[in-house]
Amino acid sequence: MESQPSRFMRRVLPDALRDAAAVLAGFIGAAPDDLGFTDNATTGVNAVLRSLPFAAGDEIVVLSHVYGAVANAVRHVATAAGARVVVAALPFPDPAQPAVLAALEAALTPRTRLAVLDHITSASALVLPVAAMVALCRARAVPVLVDGAHAPGQVSLDLTSIGADWYTGTCHKWLFAPKGAAFLWAAPDRQDGLHPAVISHGYGGGFRAEFDWTGTRDPTAFLAVPDAIAFHARLGGAALMRRNAALAAQATSLLARRLHTQAGATGAFAAAMGCVRLPIDPGRADAFNEALMDAGTDAPVHALDGAAWLRLSAQAYNDLADYDRLGDLIEAALVTA
Repeated sequence: MESQPSRFMRRVLPDALRDAAAVLAGFIGAAPDDLGFTDNATTGVNAVLRSLPFAAGDEIVVLSHVYGAVANAVRHVATAAGARVVVAALPFPDPAQPAVLAALEAALTPRTRLAVLDHITSASALVLPVAAMVALCRARAVPVLVDGAHAPGQVSLDLTSIGADWYTGTCHKWLFAPKGAAFLWAAPDRQDGLHPAVISHGYGGGFRAEFDWTGTRDPTAFLAVPDAIAFHARLGGAALMRRNAALAAQATSLLARRLHTQAGATGAFAAAMGCVRLPIDPGRADAFNEALMDAGTDAPVHALDGAAWLRLSAQAYNDLADYDRLGDLIEAALVTA
């Protein structure tokens, strides 16, 4: 790229991007032409939101555990259009599918123009029954954008069977790709009029053309995705995902017992992340988070539904001893934070 930039951008990159998209499509159960690369899932969310014609009185539904950046993007477009943001309150902790679907259904009205659903919630680590949630929305003629930032590499994916209108995810969270490797998938009948957050040379050329060229940038992260997928496979692929989920369940149980508290979710609602309630006032969540970072660990703490919750993660390089050490750090922070 650096030795002959114009040649690379014009002759090499277009096919290289499509080759990478084809490998990614095979991994997530999609057609290559329905994928465009983005820097992160938030960029994909913004692309969809800014492409839709909201009007005064319209409603956009989000979940109560929506990712903060996504909530801000929804609030921004709603405010500009005079639309309203409606929050569906997820049952937490210990959710059950009927209660999740009931909460979503209660938030939908004849004015709902879009539902933005998390596949795996960020702060609370809930693996939601996204296909059933999408089906509920589609039965009421409500289009669905799924924020799947944490899904690729953590759970098996088949985007076509999920049935959403748009799905955005990252390859740099659980799939080992470099930072800045994410994607936006759009159903074929939802690509017309969909534009990237940055309008550039591809404008008017269709979904692929617009998303493949959004200005000059280093495309290394995108082009490394096939190698990241191959590395994930060498570590076990589906077996690695099962191993990580089992380790996260062990770690969650260990810390909940040690702290005499509870887990946020178990079973089908959990994968390679876990959530454990901390025995502190939720107003101390931010300070406790800072104390854990100062101690050298990366297990974020959030105030959720009237309590403070710690989110842990399990990856190929972790073993159960890591969570014993995390327990030591938590207990020390309980004394000092």
